[in-house]
Amino acid sequence: MSLILEKLAALGLVLPAVPTPVAAYVNCVRSGNLLFLSGGLPIDGDVKVIGKVPGDVSIEQAKEGARMIVLNRLAVIQDAIGSLDKVRQIVSLTGFVNSAADFYGHPQVINGASELLVEIFGDKGRHSRTALGAAALPLNVAVEINLIVEIED
Repeated sequence: MSLILEKLAALGLVLPAVPTPVAAYVNCVRSGNLLFLSGGLPIDGDVKVIGKVPGDVSIEQAKEGARMIVLNRLAVIQDAIGSLDKVRQIVSLTGFVNSAADFYGHPQVINGASELLVEIFGDKGRHSRTALGAAALPLNVAVEINLIVEIED
């Protein structure tokens, strides 16, 4: 078993099935040693984090949605390269929060994803980041996250 999958198991986490894109895009594009991952949504089967933060969805629920997205994106990476052990560095994370106009806690929400990546990958999980608010997101999800990841050959 891979070291990263062992780490996930130790944390009580399991990768979901690789999501099928819902429009005209692919989950991941490789250019050299970089993977550019499309935006992931907090949807795993019947579990969905839907609505505006903090009105419909609490900050804590949105953070959990961000963590859900990380697992979703890790499933995409594993599918693309065969093993999460080949991740050299999480380079960049961009997070969008479906937020009320007067909400300014976007970084708090996206911390759910950032903290989990560091918990899983250690220093390889530390990344640059942008956390933004949006008037609306696809399917009315509370959070959307994309990643750029450096991998080994």
